[in-house]
Amino acid sequence: MKKVFYVCILILFLYPALMCSHSAGTGGGEMNIIIVNNPYSGSRSGPELSKGPGILAEGGVMGILSKMGCNVKNIVTVSLTPEEEKDYGVWHRLGLANGHLGKLTAKSIKEGCFVIGFLANCNSLMGMLAGLQHSGPGRRPIKVGLVWIDAHGDFNTPETTLSGMLGGMPVAVSAGLCLTRLRLKSGLEPALPARYIVMAGVRDTDPLEQELIDRSDIEMISVDDIRNLSKNIHNQMKRLSQLTDIIYIHIDMDVLDPKEVSGHGLTVPGGPTSKELAAALTVMFKYPKAAALGIASYPAGKDKDNLSLKAAYNLVQGAIKGIKTR
Repeated sequence: MKKVFYVCILILFLYPALMCSHSAGTGGGEMNIIIVNNPYSGSRSGPELSKGPGILAEGGVMGILSKMGCNVKNIVTVSLTPEEEKDYGVWHRLGLANGHLGKLTAKSIKEGCFVIGFLANCNSLMGMLAGLQHSGPGRRPIKVGLVWIDAHGDFNTPETTLSGMLGGMPVAVSAGLCLTRLRLKSGLEPALPARYIVMAGVRDTDPLEQELIDRSDIEMISVDDIRNLSKNIHNQMKRLSQLTDIIYIHIDMDVLDPKEVSGHGLTVPGGPTSKELAAALTVMFKYPKAAALGIASYPAGKDKDNLSLKAAYNLVQGAIKGIKTR
C-alpha cells in the first residue's frame, strides 16, 4: 500500500509538467491545439463584443498551423447563456464570460492540448489564468506563472488609475489588489502572488501604478532583452518554472512597434517588431511548463494591409517553433 501511495503522490507532483509536455506534442507525435476565442471586452465605452478574436481565428492561422505539423482539434468561442446575457453590468458579464473561458481552457489542457487564446482585450487575463489554475488532476488549484507582454503594466487599481479604464487593471486584479468580485466571478482563486509574474516590454505606466510595481516582487524583461534574446529571458523562465506548475504567456499587441499595429489605440514608441518578439517567444516556449498563449487587442477594422494580422501570426509561429524544440 505504501508503494501505491508514493506512486500516486509522484504522479500528482509531476502531472503539470507531464501534461504540458504531452500538449506540446513532444516525442515526435502530432501537436494538438485548441483555439479559444473570447470576444467579451468588458468595455463601457465601446462594443461589448469584439470582432478581433474571430478574425484572428479565421484569417489564415489554420493553414499556418497545419504547415507546422499541428492539428487544430477545435475552435471554440465563449458565449453567455441566454439567462446570463440578461444580467446587468458589462463588468459582471465579463466576469461570467471569463468563467466560461477558464472552463474551456482547463478542459483543453486536461485533454492534452496546447491552448491559443484569441482575446478581445487584456480583460480576458483572469479567465485564462483561472483555466490554467484549474487544469491539474484534482480539485485543488495549481500554481500559475504569468509572462505579461504589453507596452503597459496594467497594474493599476481604482485608486491609482488616471484613465479609469478596466483595461489598465487586469494584472492588479489577478494579483488580488482590487476588484475581488470580478476575479472570483472569473474563477481565479487564489490570486497570483506577485513573484509569479514577469512583465516584458512594459514601457508606459502611470506614476502610482509604477510605484505599485516597484513595491512588488514582479520581475522585468526589457525591450532590449527581447531584441537581443538576452539571458534574462532564460533566467525568468527558469525562475517561473521552479516556482510554479504551469505558465501562461499573454501578449497585448500594443507591445509591438507601432508600425505593425497602427490601428491600435494605445501604441507606444520603442516596441519590438513581431519577428523580434516571435524569436523571444521561441525561447520562452522551449520551457515545458509554458502551456498556453494569449493574443489580445487585435485592431479589428483598423488593420491596414493586414499588417497586424501578419504580426499576430508571426507570434503564433514563434511560440510553436519553441514548443517543437522541446
